[in-house]
Amino acid sequence: MTVLTLRDITIRIAGRVLLDGASLQVDDGHKIGLVGKNGAGKSTLLKAITNEIQPDGGEIRLSSRARMGHVAQEAPAGPQSIAEVVLGADTERASLLAESESADGARLAEVHERLIAIRADSAPARAGAILAGLGFDAAAQARPISEFSGGWRMRVALAQALFLEPDLLLLDEPTNHLDLEAALWLEGWLARFPGAVILVSHDRGLLDRAVDSIAHLDQRKITLYTGGFERFVRVRAERLAQTVAANARLTAERARIQGFVDRFRAKATKARQAQSRLKALERMPPIEAVVEDTVTRFAFPEPETLAPPILQLTRASAGYDGRAVLSGLNLRVDQDDRIALLGSNGNGKSTLAKLLAGRMEPIAGEIHRSNRLRVGYFAQHQTEALDLSGTPLSHMQAALPKASETQCRAQLARFGLDQDRATTTVGSCSGGEKARLLLALATRDAPQLLILDEPTNHLDIDAREALTKALAEFAGAVLLITHDPHLVELIADRLWLVADGTVTQFEGDLDEYRALLGERARAASGSGSREEGAGRAGQRRDRADSRASQAPLRQRLKEIEATLDKLGKEAALIEAKLGDTETYARFKPKDIAWANTRRAAITHQTALLEAEWLELSEKLEVV
Repeated sequence: MTVLTLRDITIRIAGRVLLDGASLQVDDGHKIGLVGKNGAGKSTLLKAITNEIQPDGGEIRLSSRARMGHVAQEAPAGPQSIAEVVLGADTERASLLAESESADGARLAEVHERLIAIRADSAPARAGAILAGLGFDAAAQARPISEFSGGWRMRVALAQALFLEPDLLLLDEPTNHLDLEAALWLEGWLARFPGAVILVSHDRGLLDRAVDSIAHLDQRKITLYTGGFERFVRVRAERLAQTVAANARLTAERARIQGFVDRFRAKATKARQAQSRLKALERMPPIEAVVEDTVTRFAFPEPETLAPPILQLTRASAGYDGRAVLSGLNLRVDQDDRIALLGSNGNGKSTLAKLLAGRMEPIAGEIHRSNRLRVGYFAQHQTEALDLSGTPLSHMQAALPKASETQCRAQLARFGLDQDRATTTVGSCSGGEKARLLLALATRDAPQLLILDEPTNHLDIDAREALTKALAEFAGAVLLITHDPHLVELIADRLWLVADGTVTQFEGDLDEYRALLGERARAASGSGSREEGAGRAGQRRDRADSRASQAPLRQRLKEIEATLDKLGKEAALIEAKLGDTETYARFKPKDIAWANTRRAAITHQTALLEAEWLELSEKLEVV
C-alpha cells in the first residue's frame, strides 16, 4: 500500500524556490532518510506533509487509511505525569476509556471491542518501555512533566509520537535531545518499527542502520537511492563521475562539429554538410550541470608532545556544594588516548569533563596535571556566553590578544569560518557556525587534551565528517561525550562508563554496549527467563575474561603502532635530506654515511615491528 505520494511539489519560502516539481512515493513499511545541505528544504518539506504550510504547486496525498505521527514543535507541559502525557497522546483510547464509564448496552460492547482492537490494556506497558528507552526510569515517569527541562520534555514529545505507532512517522533530528544510550535505543526501535518513516538526521550511523532508502534534496529535486547512507555516498559519487565524463565527451563533440561548421559554412560545396552538422548540433542533449559541493575541512593545531601521563586522578571525588556526584576516581590520560564516555544523562559525564578540564577542583583525592598541559574544552552551553553583537573575529582577537589579525583569521579558517563569515555578527550565525566558532576558540592554544561535550549538535553531515577526520589526525588526547555512535566508533579506542557514582573502564566495544543496554531493557520489562538471564550473564563474564587476557596484547599493539609512526616520520625526513642535492654540498661524508646507516637501521627495525604486529594481531583474532 502506498502511504504517501508527493507529485510535482513546488515550495517557495520568502520568494526562494526550495522544491520545483519534486516527487516521492512512500510505501507501507518504507523507511527513508531525508538528506541535503542546510537550507535545502528538508524541514520545510516535513511541514508541508503535516499540512503546517501549503505547497505552491503539486499534490501531497496521504492514504485515507493511514495515520501520520510526528513530534510536536512545542514541548508538552502541565501538571500531568510523564506517563499520563504519553498515554494521552492516543486520543481515541482516552476518549473510549472515558466513554466506557457511562456507556451501557450495545454501545458499551462496541467500546470494549474497539479498546481490545487498539490494545488499550497493553498501552501503559508500551508507554513505559518507550519512556525507559528514552531515559526515564519508573520514578521519573510518575513525576509531573512541569518539573523537567525543555530538552527532557522534548524527549516526552518524541515518546508520544513513537507510542502512537502510526502508519507514517515523520522525525526531524530526533537525536538532538538524546544521550548516546537513548540514541542507540531509538536506532533499534526504528529498525523494528513496522510502519513507514521519513527521517531527517545528520547522524550517518542512524541513517545507515535505521533506513532502507535515502531521499536526497538537491537542486530543488528529490532523488531516491536504495540502501543506507554509505551506499548513497558511493552511488552518488559514481553518478557525478559519470556525469563529468559524459559532459567532457559531449563538450568535445560539440566543439568538433562547431569547428566543422565554422570552417565550411561559407563554401558552397560544403554548405549542405555544414547545415546538416548544425542540425546535429541542435539535436545534441544539453550539458547536464554538475554542482560540486564545497568540501568541508577542519584542522586542529599541532600540540607540543608531553611525557605520559598528561593527567591522572587518584581517589578523587567531584561534585557541588561539598556533595559528591562522582567518587573513587582512579583514572589516567595519556596524549595518545581516545576516550568516549558512556552513561545516561544525569550520571555525571559533564561533571567529569569539567573536572578534567580544570573548570572545577576535586572535593577529595588528588588530580595531577602535566605542568605544560593545555586543555581545550568544548560544551554547547558555551554558546550562551557568546556576544551576539560581536563577530567570530572579534571573539578570537579577545581570546588571543597578542595574536595578529591574520593569525586570528587563520585559526577561524581551520574550522571553515572564511573571510566573510569571520566578520558576520554572531547573532546572524547559524547553530553550525556558532559550533565552529566554539571549536576554534577551544583549540586556539594548540591543546594536548581536547574535551568535547556534544560537539556534533548543529553540525551537518559534512561538518561531522570533517570533525571526525580532524580528530583522527589530531596528535593529542580526546575525551568525547556524544550521542553520535558513528563518531564514537571511528574515534574512541577506550570507553569509560559513568554510572553508580563512579567511572570504570568498559572492557568492550560499542556493539557490546548496545547488547548490554538491550539486556537491561529486557530485564526491566521482565522479558526472558531466569535461565536465559543467567546464560547471558555467563556469556558476559566469558567476554570480560577474554578481553582481560587480550589487554596486554592490545597495549603492545598500541606501543608498536606509536613506534612505527615515529620511525616513519624519521625515515621520511632522512629520505628528504638524502634526496636534496644541497645536502651533499653542506654536510660531511661521514654525516651522509650516518644518515644512510640510520635509514637502513630504521628499515630493519620497521620490518621487525611489523612482523611482531602481525603476529599479535593473529593472536588477538584467535583469543
